[in-house]
Amino acid sequence: MPPSASQPTTFGQLPPSRWPGERLGLPDAGPLSIGRAGRRMLGLLIDYALAMALAFTVFRYTFLDYNGFVVTGTYVLLQVVFIPTIGGSIGHRLVGLRVIPLAGGWVGPWRPIVRSVLLGLALPALVWDSDQRGFHDKVAGTVLVRG
Repeated sequence: MPPSASQPTTFGQLPPSRWPGERLGLPDAGPLSIGRAGRRMLGLLIDYALAMALAFTVFRYTFLDYNGFVVTGTYVLLQVVFIPTIGGSIGHRLVGLRVIPLAGGWVGPWRPIVRSVLLGLALPALVWDSDQRGFHDKVAGTVLVRG
């Protein structure tokens, strides 16, 4: 039976969400609601500062000989280690966010690797959908929520 004119046949025909995460079955506010941009940015700044401090300490860098590749690699490594162990990066947890898989259960080791490598490329994080999920989260099947 063909779809009626009122039924969407593609994702682009869906009506806009009333709040980020509505289409994912997540609440508008409170625990398990989508982590909003302010918390995300603050968590990112905390994580990047930690990555810089660790890279500067381990590799004996100074601000004069800053190496963005080493700092970004350190950032990705920290994400891969902490997302499956404490439910998010140190910055995420400090601002009250955590990374969960859409399918439920434990995030496992592969999702943080995919998510973090893509995040290290920066561009996926700049491409968001109406649920405020970056491309890196969509590919990894994860969502950043309050909690």
